[in-house]
Amino acid sequence: MSSPAADRMTPDERRAGASLAAIFALRMLGLFLILPVFSVFAKDLPGGDDLALVGLALGIYGLTQAAFQIPYGIASDLWGRKRVIVIGLLIFAAGSFVAAWAPDLHWIIVGRVLQGAGAISAAVTALAADLTREEHRTKVMAMIGSSIGLVFALSLIGAPVLYGLIGMGGLFTMTGVLALAAIVLLLKAVPPAPPPHGHEKLPLRRVVFDADLVRLNLGIFTLHVMQMAMFVVLPHALVDHGRLPAADHWMVYLPAVLASFAVMVPAIIAAERRDRMAPVFRGAIALLLVVQLGLLFAGGSLWTLGLWLLLFFVAFNILEATLPSLVSRTAPPAAKGAALGVYNTTQALGLFVGGALGGYIAQRFGDNAVFAACAGLAVLWSLLAASMNFPRRRAVPASAPTV
Repeated sequence: MSSPAADRMTPDERRAGASLAAIFALRMLGLFLILPVFSVFAKDLPGGDDLALVGLALGIYGLTQAAFQIPYGIASDLWGRKRVIVIGLLIFAAGSFVAAWAPDLHWIIVGRVLQGAGAISAAVTALAADLTREEHRTKVMAMIGSSIGLVFALSLIGAPVLYGLIGMGGLFTMTGVLALAAIVLLLKAVPPAPPPHGHEKLPLRRVVFDADLVRLNLGIFTLHVMQMAMFVVLPHALVDHGRLPAADHWMVYLPAVLASFAVMVPAIIAAERRDRMAPVFRGAIALLLVVQLGLLFAGGSLWTLGLWLLLFFVAFNILEATLPSLVSRTAPPAAKGAALGVYNTTQALGLFVGGALGGYIAQRFGDNAVFAACAGLAVLWSLLAASMNFPRRRAVPASAPTV
């Protein structure tokens, strides 16, 4: 049985979690600030009257992210996490500056392609796994996931204000500067990374076709399909049923995200300290199903919509934290980066498929059909999770050091 001291994170683990979460937040803040206002700005650009190009400018980032996650993950296994993260952030910053300079929509698309090519998610999560013990890994992943949710909510408030002050070029420039600041934070604040595995290569098919990893990858794909499909129609529901103008939607999103963090923390503690990962994980999937059924049959007033959003973010944040932790514990040590690259690729594909599928279903069959489809996905995921193998927490000696 582990001692109370062993159950606490070491100073280096806390520093790694906080600094890597901040790196993610700095990079994602720049991206999220652009989303709420880009379609308004694009109308005044040459080529901006072509809605297909506007959609391409927004979506091409996700596709190039998906294409580069696995190569970056493998490279981080071979040559070191920090080196690959620095290269990715430099490419991302270059894309941001190209987009800031862009005289037309076509050049913005070029900038967005470069931004997506700076696909550091796999390397960052692999570094987080390297720097934390298994019994604390989910907490660190939760810190990273929570930082993303928080900056998303803050961007809904700050984007219109900043756009009015510095324009879209200023937002893209700020995105590049934040990426460069993330490099400084990586080099100065993140504890030293363990040495790379060098050229100890494992066949990629071992990672791609491992049954337990496949279940986890299908899980993150399903989670983000549901997320994007839901948010195709939820803004309409807040306007039509909640009688809340679009400019005030942050008043629902921000409290729901913040409150979900408070509810999520006890679940993460139970999953790790009490070795209750399986029931917490499966319970979060069941909660997703409850949310979809609630939106389908009991959604309506602003208060009920707010409740379903709160419960969705609770389930989403638990799964967003536990899934990469489980991948890092399931993957072979020499292929941890590659496994997280595959994981982040399926995540990006889920975002793309979810947006496209949600729009198609809503256009053909109505908003409620989207919630019904998401409920069906939650049922399928529950069945898949029923056969999952969950890594057991390793016993920690009572004398384990905490510093």
